[in-house]
Amino acid sequence: MEIINVFDDEFDREVLSSELPVLVDFWASWCAPCRMQGEVLKELAPDLEGKVKIVKVNVDESERTAIRYGITSIPTLIVFRGGEAVEKTVGLTPRAELSDMLLKYIG
Repeated sequence: MEIINVFDDEFDREVLSSELPVLVDFWASWCAPCRMQGEVLKELAPDLEGKVKIVKVNVDESERTAIRYGITSIPTLIVFRGGEAVEKTVGLTPRAELSDMLLKYIG
């Protein structure tokens, strides 16, 4: 599964209008825990193929979206389903915890 980068002008189309639940990773390139979170997402992605969409939003490049969702610490992960934010975690989140969180929204 490809993890895609989404910018302000694509967010509504790629995330809010998605048929699948979407895991959004709010991050920045200078943030070490964010880079570690990215590796966790890469490991998890193959298990979620066709079940969940994973997107990354760089808070430095997409400030409007970060402000819209009240992102004050990164990494922040938010699950969207049916256009609504349904669950959020802040800080480096382990693979098992992410997997458990997403299972609730699949199917």
